Amino acid sequence: MSLLQASAILFDLLLIGVVVETIRRGLLNARYAVLWLGAALVLLVFSVFRPLLDWIALSLGVAYPPSLLFLIAFVFLLLIVLHYSLVISSHRDSIRQIGQAVARLERNLEQFEARLPAAESNPPSSSRRARTG
Repeated sequence: MSLLQASAILFDLLLIGVVVETIRRGLLNARYAVLWLGAALVLLVFSVFRPLLDWIALSLGVAYPPSLLFLIAFVFLLLIVLHYSLVISSHRDSIRQIGQAVARLERNLEQFEARLPAAESNPPSSSRRARTG
């Protein structure tokens, strides 16, 4: 085992440990951690089984196997960007709906407060209560 391979394995294990620890502390949501754990596991597999990377690169026609890792990393980052774009879009829609609901509640509160002084100065008569009650 070369120093580079041992370093890659150590880095991958450290990355997995950091992701698991951030999940445990509640800093990273488990659904977001799936992407990071998946990437770390793929890197770990390629670090441990280097011939697998060479075979996949040869099968795909990639002349220099380590450049396949850059392609995999690029695709991974594209997936993360797509995922976060979807999350941001969903949150934007939710924020708009919440803002509209708050505006309706504020309008209802203002209308209620406008009627309140009039209701306090003119209490309903007992005959009116009997009809409505």
